[in-house]
Amino acid sequence: QVQLVESGGGLVQPGGSLRLSCAASGSLFRIMYMAWYRQPPGKRRELVASVTSGNTTGYADSVKGRFTISRDNAQNTVYLQMNNLKPEDTAVYYCNGKIGTSAWWGQGTQVTVSP
Repeated sequence: QVQLVESGGGLVQPGGSLRLSCAASGSLFRIMYMAWYRQPPGKRRELVASVTSGNTTGYADSVKGRFTISRDNAQNTVYLQMNNLKPEDTAVYYCNGKIGTSAWWGQGTQVTVSP
């Protein structure tokens, strides 16, 4: 069983930056597909960014050029660097890990972008 624990959320002004972290338990991290999702208030959960075990990354159009996903296999951690944050980035951000048909979720961390 894999546990994912997010950290790094908080309140930030528009134009500011935050870095989210997601630490995974166990020894499978290096072969896991990892992703960040978010769920804005009253809306469905959406994919924000992903990184494969081979370090190929992908981004939602709404965050391209502002967010960067990265992974550190030695630390069993995936990061989401968020720059130039906008009010519409306000959401609960969730870490997701997959191997084949198995998937795991973190508990979520709140990001609020407000003046």
